[in-house]
Amino acid sequence: MGPYDPETESLAAAARSALVREIDAEGVWDEDPVWREAFAQVPRHLFVPTYYVGVQGGYERRRAQSPDPRARELWLHGAYADTPLATLLRDGELLSSVSQPSLMARMLVALRVEDGDRVLEVGAGSGYNAALLAHRLGDDDLVTTVDLEPEITDAARQHLAAAGYHPVVVTGDGARGVPGRAPFDRIIATCTLPTVPRVWLAQCRPGARVLTPMATGLLVLTVRDAGHAEGRFLPSPAYFVPLRGTGRAEPGSVCLAGLPVDARGQETFRFLLALTRGTLDPQEAYALWQGEGRPRRERYGVTANGERAWAWLDAPEGPYTWPLL
Repeated sequence: MGPYDPETESLAAAARSALVREIDAEGVWDEDPVWREAFAQVPRHLFVPTYYVGVQGGYERRRAQSPDPRARELWLHGAYADTPLATLLRDGELLSSVSQPSLMARMLVALRVEDGDRVLEVGAGSGYNAALLAHRLGDDDLVTTVDLEPEITDAARQHLAAAGYHPVVVTGDGARGVPGRAPFDRIIATCTLPTVPRVWLAQCRPGARVLTPMATGLLVLTVRDAGHAEGRFLPSPAYFVPLRGTGRAEPGSVCLAGLPVDARGQETFRFLLALTRGTLDPQEAYALWQGEGRPRRERYGVTANGERAWAWLDAPEGPYTWPLL
């Protein structure tokens, strides 16, 4: 796989420019404009030669090599839509996807990458995010991406090579980090975790920044040392494929019977439910949510200290804290 015919590449360049303008209009890059150039240059379509879109009753496959010109056009436009794309399905289960570009941009800005940083990405996906990081840093060797599934890492290597990037792609359990490539200045996960893997902190330099999806939010931690990290959630909601491997979160079900109808659909309430799963029942969570003025995500945080990790509202010392199970 490599660049497509000149007409396709020209259409892709136009679609990429339109996507960049769309993200730019939201002010996403105001804090770190250097990312705008990365999104403008990295060809997203090379990372999604095949993807799936949700339709009634399942998924519809779109691919670059379809014999139907209209289908190829749909594939290309979808590759540059500001939406997530499913890239690997197995027995109906979504195993890997490419995140919504504007959300990826928000996460990369929040990571606060600096020149010379060594970055670990947990969840290789299509390789697109690793390419953005490699482009930003200008040095492939500074970027490591890891995924549990050989099928995912093999495809990511191929996509990256086709786009001209060669970061280190590792097949392994992301919850264990990649000790052979440590120490890291930044860790970014593209999958939801139930807690903070302590081995990540041990693989970070003091002052490192860790960004990971948790519950239905994005947690940003500052690492003090190998045994301690603390931080808060960003305001944005975020929904990612769960981590596979060690410490995989089993979502289970929560009974919302008896709760007011308006609360059930409130994102901030459902975030609290997800964050406190196993420690607060829905009625207790609702009473807290109402009593504290329906707190937004940025009022919550997480502390990891030694073998303990806990979530909190407003302050790590409480009065509202919950162990991360």
